[in-house]
Amino acid sequence: MRPSSTRLLGWAAAGCISAAILTFIVISAAGPSAAVVTMPAPAFGPPWWFSLHFTPETVTIALWAATLAGGAGTAAGLAAIANGARPAPKLLLGLALAAVAALTVLPPAGSSDTLDYAVYGRSVVIGRNPYVTTPAELRHAGDPIGEAAPAAWRKKHSPYGPLGTAEQAAAAELGGTSVARITFWLKLWNALAFCAIAIGLDRLLRSDPARRARACLLWSLNPLLLWNLVGGGHLDALAAAFGFFGLVLVAVRPPDTEPSARACLAGGALVGAAADMKIDFVLFVLALAWMTRLSPRNLAAVATGALAVLVPSYLWFGTPAVAVLVNRSTRISRDNIYQLFSRPFGVSVPAHLVLIMLIVVPLFVAVAVLLAARLPDGDPSRPAVRTALALSVAWLLVWPFQFPWYDAIAMCLLALYPPSRLDWPVLARQVAGTLFYMPGLAIGMDEGWPGVFTHAEHYALVPIIRLAALAAVVALAITGAWHAKAGPPAGQPSAQMADAQ
Repeated sequence: MRPSSTRLLGWAAAGCISAAILTFIVISAAGPSAAVVTMPAPAFGPPWWFSLHFTPETVTIALWAATLAGGAGTAAGLAAIANGARPAPKLLLGLALAAVAALTVLPPAGSSDTLDYAVYGRSVVIGRNPYVTTPAELRHAGDPIGEAAPAAWRKKHSPYGPLGTAEQAAAAELGGTSVARITFWLKLWNALAFCAIAIGLDRLLRSDPARRARACLLWSLNPLLLWNLVGGGHLDALAAAFGFFGLVLVAVRPPDTEPSARACLAGGALVGAAADMKIDFVLFVLALAWMTRLSPRNLAAVATGALAVLVPSYLWFGTPAVAVLVNRSTRISRDNIYQLFSRPFGVSVPAHLVLIMLIVVPLFVAVAVLLAARLPDGDPSRPAVRTALALSVAWLLVWPFQFPWYDAIAMCLLALYPPSRLDWPVLARQVAGTLFYMPGLAIGMDEGWPGVFTHAEHYALVPIIRLAALAAVVALAITGAWHAKAGPPAGQPSAQMADAQ
């Protein structure tokens, strides 16, 4: 590609990413709307906002445009880097941290999940069990935090792991009876976790300018992740940080040697903590277990570290916390791919348990095994990352219960992995999923004119994109065409460039 084309891609990336992030910040700062939760302002301090009263139509159009611009900008940036562009990594990281700081001090947007977190944490603070007590019970008791519970979740017990509940309880303790203050603490911790991964990626890849910049685009400066994880304050960022550092901690140097038992113990504890927040991250535990399977000592260390975190916390909250896992595993989100096959027969969604047991689990295993066998080589000093990426991508592509913030489980690893064509289907489904759940609050996707585009009965575009992403990844794995053409490993100059240097 000519230098002028690469510069054009770079400027397009900068413009689109900047526009997307600024739009997300403005919508969040504008106060309660179709995308931003309504809650009393705290007496002092963050979160801060202006009550600009944007209409649902304005918010929806702006967020859809920002989502498309953010996805296009990320894609253009990746293409520019692949063709030689080398933006200043410190500048990219600095801009990312500034965007995180701005979104952190604004109210939760794009989802009401932080209100659920606040209520579950409040339950613990006042001596109740969120796996037994519902938000509706707190609301009926006149609790000031219980009254903030979103209607959709008032009769639901906490679906989060015990460590996640403990984090929510800590925020509730610090926030007192101010739901805004509680959500700020929740957002702050998730923002710090997001930044920890961003800085970790930058340090781990500091010797490779191309991969360093790519990691920043896929994680640190990715507008969709900033919106879903930081703007929305989702627990997934904190779980991803524990899991990410647990995986990279268990390194082998030189390659083909065994990691130390101490590293395996610590890594097991960290990935166990990730799974203790959100059970989906048990995939990282499985990845470490697979990596150490040939060493009984190290496998025992991984298991000991993970169980040392998981067992006491589940014992503390009792069997209701375990029951949540079973209930969670049978849920289906409305943009799942399986409706494409059931709706022609007049069935909106197949029976949940039948779908999970007879179709989803075998398909997940098949795709995970295929990716584990066929993914291109990653960093030989951290083999668990490759396995965890295979499992997490398979889970995102196949499992029928997905929200856009769930992408954190794979994106933190994809950013560390060498570039390949896997980037594109993963990015495409991220854009589609984020678009589907915009604006996130007041006008559910079936109401008003946006329903023309998002009502499940006549809007199949997002499930089709999800299905196409699955087909593309499977095709890449079968053919092995992960790269456009044969060449030197990522980050190494070609022979012509080496000669020129």
